[in-house]
Amino acid sequence: MIIPTLNATDTLPALMKQLWASTIFEEIIVVDGGSSDGSASVASMAGARVIAAPRGRGIQLAAGAGAAMGDWLLFLHADCRLGQGWEAATSAFLTGPEATGRAGYFDFALDDAAPAARRLERIVAWRCRVLALPYGDQGLLIPRSLYRAVGGFAPLPLMEDVDFARRLGRGRLIRIGARCISSPRRYRREGYWRRPLRNLFCLSLYFAGVSPYRIARLYG
Repeated sequence: MIIPTLNATDTLPALMKQLWASTIFEEIIVVDGGSSDGSASVASMAGARVIAAPRGRGIQLAAGAGAAMGDWLLFLHADCRLGQGWEAATSAFLTGPEATGRAGYFDFALDDAAPAARRLERIVAWRCRVLALPYGDQGLLIPRSLYRAVGGFAPLPLMEDVDFARRLGRGRLIRIGARCISSPRRYRREGYWRRPLRNLFCLSLYFAGVSPYRIARLYG
């Protein structure tokens, strides 16, 4: 398990508790990008292996993958938790036919009862089904051999998940069949219309060839 962090003390303890309650993981690696709120200490006290890396999810994810020892890697954001039935679904994926040639992702969900949250979940489901573009907040379960074969996460400040999904290709991206439940904090703060539209704008810029570094400056 590889978790990039940056000031994540409000969500990290609950996630760590959930993960260690499972028998699936041999190690949990937290890659801290320079937190000022003690995230690294929280992770260490919770039993994770903590490494430091420059800020940026692509950089942090790549560093975590490089430090991991297992044959399978599961990347997960710190403000997420896995939904009911995730262990059985993950185990089924790991033992499924052709598992070592595929990567799995969870269904996007938000920890919010608002109708706007359900609408966004449907949009994300459509994006994954039609465009084959799961984002990092859906987790990614992948055999180390496949991760290496496609070149791993690029050290990008933004769009590292889109870049990696495109290199994997539709045929190697499979739904795991359980939910990854994200914190709704940013959507509540920025708005359930404004934030997705901003994300779509950034995605459009990326597909138009704009540098992820420039997009990151616009993203803020």
